[in-house]
Amino acid sequence: MEVTFSSMPTTDNNDGHERFTRLLLESEPVMLRSILVSVPHRTDAREILQETAVALWRQFENYDPARPFLNWAMGFARIETRRFLSRESQRAQLSEKAMEALEQEMQGTSEFDSALERHLATCLGKLSEKAQRQVRGYYLEGHTPETLSQREGRTVEAIYKTIQRARRELQACIERQMKSELA
Repeated sequence: MEVTFSSMPTTDNNDGHERFTRLLLESEPVMLRSILVSVPHRTDAREILQETAVALWRQFENYDPARPFLNWAMGFARIETRRFLSRESQRAQLSEKAMEALEQEMQGTSEFDSALERHLATCLGKLSEKAQRQVRGYYLEGHTPETLSQREGRTVEAIYKTIQRARRELQACIERQMKSELA
């Protein structure tokens, strides 16, 4: 999501836009470092920072210039960080069962019923070749994201994102297959 100031609410004049932009740009590095303490992935932290900037702009007319902008902005950054972490926590809870199935399948155990194993195998086959390689490297071969990063010639962050997307795809695919089997 990109913040475009032309579509933002107007203040008295363009001075408000310029003032906000200057204050935000001065505060951005400190806010980003603060967010990175709670959210280690830079891509996620930048997303939170963008959401914070939007929230700040929406409330800028309520900003008291007698107070430091950074302190005011940090309050918004904390709120947006909490929202992000809450969403991530909910996503993690939803995918827990699918991840258990994936881990069990990758370790070759047969504790799960054959239907679930069949669905997992089918869904793994539907992943892109890159995602399959990284999921197998991470879960079956036990490689760290750093090792996979070097092997794949991608950033560690990109490896995390690919594995995270693959988890979601596997969960959704397994759920669809199980629902269609019950129907």
